[in-house]
Amino acid sequence: MDKEHKIITDEIVKLLRGGSAHIGLKDALDGLPAGARGDKPAGLPYSIWQLVEHIRIAQWDMLQFSRDADHKSPKWPDGYWVKEPAPADDTAWENSLSQIENDLEEFIALFKKEDIYKPLGHGSGQTILREALQIADHTAYHISEIIVIRRLQGNY
Repeated sequence: MDKEHKIITDEIVKLLRGGSAHIGLKDALDGLPAGARGDKPAGLPYSIWQLVEHIRIAQWDMLQFSRDADHKSPKWPDGYWVKEPAPADDTAWENSLSQIENDLEEFIALFKKEDIYKPLGHGSGQTILREALQIADHTAYHISEIIVIRRLQGNY
């Protein structure tokens, strides 16, 4: 791997994990009371749980798309958003966070071994670099919404 490629790869990995200009999901959720997971502040259409699940589903979809030509994405938008405002229990919450973390590490491993500029054979011009940037951008956007909700709740 040449020096420039390593620099861009390292920076994208840092971005995916939540670094530089924004925090990661773990830090955004640190200290969140369990009872606040399903609260929807006035005027907002979603809870923190719904945002966490949306991050999980979208990231999973991008990972699967990146590695499986036969992957079928969920129907937009219903397949990307859960209707329940709160998780069923602590196990559902922990499972969602675990999948986000595991899928992210799987994507990073894929990102590090693939030609990041080569179009995916089954896509319409997408590259692993584009998918990485999309995951990072999408996740950062929704993490900022989580922080806003926490501030509105008075617990951030």
